[in-house]
Amino acid sequence: MSMDLSGAKWFKASYSQSGGDCVEAAHLDDGSVAIRDSKNPTGPALVYTPREWDAFLAGVRDGEFDRP
Repeated sequence: MSMDLSGAKWFKASYSQSGGDCVEAAHLDDGSVAIRDSKNPTGPALVYTPREWDAFLAGVRDGEFDRP
């Protein structure tokens, strides 16, 4: 499925460095969240439903993705 993201308002985390090696996110009107590579703004983006994004954030907060 392809989604028109031309009107998305992309942002980087406040911790991002100016080197450009980071991801950008956009909160979409339907509650979804889009993620893309800041070095390739015209490239593909991953789009997560609100439920998927909430599950990801919960995993981050719980340390699910921490390195062993």
